[in-house]
Amino acid sequence: MAVIYLSHPVHGQKVACVESEAVYDEDNGWTRYTLDEVPPTEEIVINTLEVRRRRGRPPLLELQGA
Repeated sequence: MAVIYLSHPVHGQKVACVESEAVYDEDNGWTRYTLDEVPPTEEIVINTLEVRRRRGRPPLLELQGA
């Protein structure tokens, strides 16, 4: 049984056990790699614009004219 290592930019890494499975996966965007080389990865983008919610109760709205 063959062990074929595959990497995908979205789905990560996987192992295929049959050559036909590896060929099918390569048609769907997977790339082969060996354990000697590092699998290709993309940089992780961190959203710095995200606003964190405060914990606890939301502030009470002050009624105008009361």
